[in-house]
Amino acid sequence: MKHERKTLVQLFVPISMELLFLMLAGMIDTMMLSAVNDDAVGAVGTANTYIGMFIIMFSVITSGMTAVMTQYIGAGREDVAHKARQIGLAFNLAIGVILSCVLFFGAETILDTMGIAPLLREYAKTYLQIVGGCCVLNAAIPLFSNYLRAFGHTKAPMVATITANIVNLVLNGFFLFVMKWDVAGVALATVISRVVNLCIVVIASKKYIRVQESGEYVSRREIFKQILRIGLPSAMESVFYNIAMTLMISFLNQMDAEGLNVTARSYAAQIINFAYCISAGMANANAILTGWRLGAKEYEACDKGAKKAALIGVLAGAGTALLFTIFSDYIMRLFTDDPVMIELVGKLLFVDIFLEIGRATNLVYVQALKTSGDALFTTVMGAIFMLLCVAGGTYFFGIHLGLMAVGAYIGMALDECIRAVLMVLRWRSGKWRTMRLIKA
Repeated sequence: MKHERKTLVQLFVPISMELLFLMLAGMIDTMMLSAVNDDAVGAVGTANTYIGMFIIMFSVITSGMTAVMTQYIGAGREDVAHKARQIGLAFNLAIGVILSCVLFFGAETILDTMGIAPLLREYAKTYLQIVGGCCVLNAAIPLFSNYLRAFGHTKAPMVATITANIVNLVLNGFFLFVMKWDVAGVALATVISRVVNLCIVVIASKKYIRVQESGEYVSRREIFKQILRIGLPSAMESVFYNIAMTLMISFLNQMDAEGLNVTARSYAAQIINFAYCISAGMANANAILTGWRLGAKEYEACDKGAKKAALIGVLAGAGTALLFTIFSDYIMRLFTDDPVMIELVGKLLFVDIFLEIGRATNLVYVQALKTSGDALFTTVMGAIFMLLCVAGGTYFFGIHLGLMAVGAYIGMALDECIRAVLMVLRWRSGKWRTMRLIKA
């Protein structure tokens, strides 16, 4: 291989840090905006939900690209990885421009169709037009970031994310508290920070990555087909996840008139995200290594690497969740003094220990299977058990058995643990060894 291979830890640490700062950015936006206007917080959250529904389209390309690029890099054909990025960029930019126009000019229609609360309508419209109207940035940033990661340059996307977050924080303070621009200020700060992020990853990709022709031609049509083979099922998995979570939240809202259970879930989710960053970071790092090894036909190294990543992910993720459970009283007192809420969130965090064991294992093997080309199996299993356990489990355990939000978390834990077992069995079957994307 022409590029220098990184170890699991060298890949994992920057990716986890990047995910952590991405998560913190949303929390900081919410905290700063809540100091100005509570309605604005709800409006921004609602608008971001709708934007997220649209930008799933970008994940069709970005998720498939990583598998294609890492396998060709592992095979020493880095020029094909570069070509994959060019194809993905052209496709995503075209879709991004169309979606930006739809969200900017159709903001009112979208909000009216979704039936947004009247008090939130104007705020949500402003945010949707500014941030949604620039969602082409969401199309380009992941492409260049994944391109850098595929070649092992995981620090550059991390630096770009941290820098963008600092810019966002400073501009939020200026626009909110000096200029008094409310939602428009937060939206503008978000867009500017994303421009900064994009500039850094574009410059880094030009600086760090130099490719040479391998002499082996692969048509753009063939590369695009390979990207879609993994990207389409992966995007559908995201769609089913969003459907399952929407149904779960709908059931949580039915559990009490005061919104105690849905609020407890929100608090728990904010805390649990720290454990999720560890599991997701480990899964993404191992996926890169899996792609390199598959490209080089190092199948035994793939197998051992996946087992090692899953074990570390489980220990780190579940260990973090255990610490959150032990110190849940102290953590929750940073948010509220309500003893009922504190007790309920503590119960959710306890269930999350088991959820993280399943999630860490599931994520590592799902990403490894996708990278190998076995994306359809992971999507079908995800669709079945997310709807059955997350949505159905919330209704059965939460409403029918009266366990409320705890029942919802039991359903989520079952989903992750059942799929973890299935993914491990699928991996052990060895079918992934026959799904290598690169033709001999």
